[in-house]
Amino acid sequence: METLTIDNLRVEYRSRAVGEPVKTAVKGLNLRVAQGEVFGFLGPNGAGKTSTMNVLLGFVPPTSGTARLFGVDVREPIARQRIGYLPEQTYYYKFLTAEELLRFYAEIFQIPKAERSQRIDAVLKLVELDHARTRQIKTYSKGMQQRAGLAQSLINNPDLLILDEPTSGLDPIGRMKVREIIQRLKSEGKTVFFSSHELGEVETVCDRIAILHQGELKTEGRVSDLLREHGTNLEQIFLKIIGHPPPP
Repeated sequence: METLTIDNLRVEYRSRAVGEPVKTAVKGLNLRVAQGEVFGFLGPNGAGKTSTMNVLLGFVPPTSGTARLFGVDVREPIARQRIGYLPEQTYYYKFLTAEELLRFYAEIFQIPKAERSQRIDAVLKLVELDHARTRQIKTYSKGMQQRAGLAQSLINNPDLLILDEPTSGLDPIGRMKVREIIQRLKSEGKTVFFSSHELGEVETVCDRIAILHQGELKTEGRVSDLLREHGTNLEQIFLKIIGHPPPP
């Protein structure tokens, strides 16, 4: 069963300046992500990753082509009821505690009152913040704040997680904890779709990847197959595919 389906997706941005050409961010993208996969969405800055994710999240309409979540067009609000999203930069009221933050989002998702405390307890335990649930988020380390963001994205018990650079700026322990959380979600049958520049992390946790460059899909496949085919690590494969010379 496919969780995410993209067919001939094209995303263009028109400049407000007179005479400026149309910028094409995504060019005819086709992609399939199956239920229960951990899928890495890779590419250098400006490759079209964010534009694609914005279409999936309903932030930007496609210029042409289609994108579906659970078989429903992303332009239909119901398509996004079963997803959770963690942006690269999280902006929360830092005076809130983790418990207060999650209760706020539980109300937004209209989770029944009888279930809210149970859901909050479950996600705080999953992201290992139960011990700090009554501390204000402003007292958290970067890694703890990122895990609070993950908890927020999980409060509605989504079937699909869309994560934008979930380990950006984290130290090795923070990255390890996020990696462990992603593995736990996979074991629960969740689908995780995330972008990252941390290629070592991607190589460790992803089942399959896609690499975009200048708006076009350059390669897609199982991580194990790509490593075997190219006979090197994912970082070298990535540099080769985008045409960047490897380091000396």
